[in-house]
Amino acid sequence: MSGPLVVVGDTLLDIDVDGSADRLCPEAPVPVVDVGREWHRPGGAGLAARLAARSATDVVLVTALGDDEGGARLTRLLAGEVELCALPLEGETVRKTRIRAAGQSVVRLDHGDGRAVHGPLDERVVSLLRSASAILVADYGRGVASHPRIRELLAETSAPVVWDPHPRGGPPVPGAALVTPNDGEAAKFAGEPGTPGELAERLRAEWSAGAVAVTVGSRGAVLADGSGTRTTPVPNGARVPASVRPDTCGAGDRFASAVAAALFEGADLDAAVTSAVESAARFVAAGAATALSEPAEPAVAREPGLSGFELADRIRRRGGRVVATGGCFDILHPGHVTLLRHARELGDALIVCVNSDESVRRLKGPGRPVVTAADRVRVLRALESVDAVVVFDESSPVEVLRTLRPDVWVKGGDYAGADLPEAEVVREGGGRIALVPTVEGYSTTRLIETVSNG
Repeated sequence: MSGPLVVVGDTLLDIDVDGSADRLCPEAPVPVVDVGREWHRPGGAGLAARLAARSATDVVLVTALGDDEGGARLTRLLAGEVELCALPLEGETVRKTRIRAAGQSVVRLDHGDGRAVHGPLDERVVSLLRSASAILVADYGRGVASHPRIRELLAETSAPVVWDPHPRGGPPVPGAALVTPNDGEAAKFAGEPGTPGELAERLRAEWSAGAVAVTVGSRGAVLADGSGTRTTPVPNGARVPASVRPDTCGAGDRFASAVAAALFEGADLDAAVTSAVESAARFVAAGAATALSEPAEPAVAREPGLSGFELADRIRRRGGRVVATGGCFDILHPGHVTLLRHARELGDALIVCVNSDESVRRLKGPGRPVVTAADRVRVLRALESVDAVVVFDESSPVEVLRTLRPDVWVKGGDYAGADLPEAEVVREGGGRIALVPTVEGYSTTRLIETVSNG
């Protein structure tokens, strides 16, 4: 590969404001959200570039950034993730704020009128677009993809161009290798209803594109190219459990970025779409874009001498929500980290209940744990999502939970609430059970077996 994967498009600042909603406003039948914590992440092309960097080794983002606090925040969030090539932005950085209660969106607030300035391009941008091995256009209708000189360069390139369109944006340049609307967007672009396959064929002709892949959520994607139309389903192992209501924020960006990365690595179109369908499904199962967010500021001041029980009392006195989860956490892996991140979003503090060494031996056998309780606690406390850790000796955390009385007890989505021995004591204390998606492919036992057979 002679050049990088270049992502071109509009970057937004996405903000999630998490809280709880236990009552209605007296003036109108709308929920009152008690704000707990605020999370920031790059949206639009910024999110697509960060996701592309998960699959490709050399990613450069060409985007417009404002000279304001939003632009500065985006620059900090992107630093170290991708190489940044900034264009000037006229107006205020666009911010999209989701207000959420118990993980569910209540309303979205949009601010900012920023648009890319259509002036002369820096030679660095021209050079990048001419030398790219693949290009992903994330068009959110804010002027980067409609820049006349950028469109000229995109039409001239011999590199595969993946175009992720937006209803507010313009049409893809003729000759794009693949255009990736979702089914709702495809119907709007076509101007009339039709099956995903019919829409893909119609738009492919209208846009003079090499191929169009219409994404259809949990059903996968429908691809139309010169050889016909075919459906790529989501693999069974990547599906979100039926008991979990997923957050799909950023799923389209993940699909487009995964396709572009696969083409960048030399895959053919069918293999790239198959890889992208699975990547998007796993992305949603792992919490979608929220898993890439960073806290605006800590919600709880950590005090080294404060126990989990003391922290729970303090949070409750402030009117906050205590979240707890538990397990052995022997060899911490990405599945654990994702679960803890999800759990932390459900309240104002997360307390992790950890099996002692003797408890782990009873549950897992004489060869476990691999990591001692003291070291497991030390690693967990180092995570941003964890506010306190409690170690228990019993086989189940029932007695700890009787004292802790969490408002929310979190377990992985592979459990059923009725199967949990601790469910009754949680509910007796006024709490509820929350099941969050698990990340397929990660298991401490499997990791140990892999190392042992290495």
